[in-house]
Amino acid sequence: MDKTYFTRKMPQLRAFDKDVFVNQTGYHKNRRKIAVIKSECTQFYVKDECGDIKYKSEVSHFGIDTDSQDDVYIADFSLLCCEGTFYIETDTKKRSVKFEISDSCCDKVFDDVCKAFYFLRCGTELKAEHAGKYSHPVCHCASAVEWSDRDIMLDVSGGWHDAGDYGRYVTAGACALAHILFAYRLFPEAFKSQKLNIPESNNSMPDMLCECRYELDWLLKMQKSDGGVYHKATTSHHAPFIMPQDDLGQMYVFDVSSMATADFAAICALASRIYAEYDKKYSQKLLRASVKSYQWLEQNPDFIGFENPKGCNTGCYGERDDFDNRFWAASELFCTTGDEKYHTDMKNSLQQHSFPVFALGYGCTSGLGAFSYIFDAKNPDIDILQSFRKEFVVAAERFAALADKCGYGAAMETRDWCWGSNMNIGKRAMIFIIADKIENKNRFSDYACAQLDFLLGVNATGYSFVTQNGEFSSNYPHLRPAHADGIDECIPGMVCGGPNRFPADPDAKLLIRPSTPPMKCYADDVGCYSLNEITIYWNSPVVFLCAYIKEKYKN
Repeated sequence: MDKTYFTRKMPQLRAFDKDVFVNQTGYHKNRRKIAVIKSECTQFYVKDECGDIKYKSEVSHFGIDTDSQDDVYIADFSLLCCEGTFYIETDTKKRSVKFEISDSCCDKVFDDVCKAFYFLRCGTELKAEHAGKYSHPVCHCASAVEWSDRDIMLDVSGGWHDAGDYGRYVTAGACALAHILFAYRLFPEAFKSQKLNIPESNNSMPDMLCECRYELDWLLKMQKSDGGVYHKATTSHHAPFIMPQDDLGQMYVFDVSSMATADFAAICALASRIYAEYDKKYSQKLLRASVKSYQWLEQNPDFIGFENPKGCNTGCYGERDDFDNRFWAASELFCTTGDEKYHTDMKNSLQQHSFPVFALGYGCTSGLGAFSYIFDAKNPDIDILQSFRKEFVVAAERFAALADKCGYGAAMETRDWCWGSNMNIGKRAMIFIIADKIENKNRFSDYACAQLDFLLGVNATGYSFVTQNGEFSSNYPHLRPAHADGIDECIPGMVCGGPNRFPADPDAKLLIRPSTPPMKCYADDVGCYSLNEITIYWNSPVVFLCAYIKEKYKN
């Protein structure tokens, strides 16, 4: 990052000054409730706001947690099921921050991580009636130019800003949409009762589906007449740390890639199924677009990757091949149409290529195709179906074993503390939930909830990594409008990247000592993009996780 892109007064880095780590937003009454203590003690007490003891028990000594190097004690207060606001105190007088126990404790974080996408809208005014103090004028509405043919101009306004920058990327957007639409597919009631106060609120469609449609409409603009899909829409360089309406650089659309085209075909087919309930014409439009892009893939069987051309330094989202992307597209079109042609293509892909069936990210989308096959295929191949189901369950068992070895309950290996580690936490929570739905034995529910606990404060940094959720939450993410708006409180609901054992930016390298344990390699600082950036596909797994918890533990 060019240091001239922004000037700032370095924020006073905040250190969590307590030894007792809790989910700072709270716990549902009828689920497992765990706090982690990093100083020696024997007993703990759960006290209400008046200081009265409502529960007490002995701690269990976990021992040294490898990735934090903390000597960890576990406080289990699952038997406390009364509603209220509480804090934990040890017999050595160490105290936690306050937290809630109630059936609605997850509602705010769920709404916030969903509405975060609205705050990332491009090409529109965010009005005060919907955005409050985070309102701003319309942005990025000028015509874009095709990078390879400057005589071609296009309207690609709309969609979501991808991350800390103002770029928009097809593969990233398709991945984020898939996570959210999968959440709606499995937990629709969590969304049908949701009120996000966005411009489309109060119509017949759930607010989050309206928000996803805003991104889908932009994706449709990225499809060429022959079915190929442009890889991304960005300026040639990342903007300075200015508000979006002040970013007046020329917007470009960059060459078609087979990954973008396949992901586009997949997400449009998936969305066609979801939106059929609310808008049949829109559903049919999405399906036609999906089929057209799939036909382009058939006519272009070779991998067409993407690298930034000379003169461009915005996000690349390059991949080594497109086998998983094409598999996802074939699976979604089979699930939507029932056409055996797509089924055959999907099975051929499985036979000819090797990819992890439980992968749920933009870099490997095979798990997205497997998910739809498990839950939506009308006439599946039973052997393939059972194989997919088994792979998710085996993956969940492996991640559960990792969580059992972690004092903070994180389903992570040491190598997983990387750029965007909180995405790993969120995707593994998704795997626990999918396996839980497959088995229907409730084996993995506590593990899924523990990943949300980690994100909201049960971790070695003490931070809640979701902005404006928790008493000690991240507040200085690498996010241009969050810095440029001059408002002390960050936009709510942004999931920050999290600990990264290999800090990659200059500020992080200055702030994080080489000897720092992996889980503690984090700084809440706007300059530390390798630790504290946000992006849409880090928020989307948390949408899935919160929807699951909201629906599972509803009254």
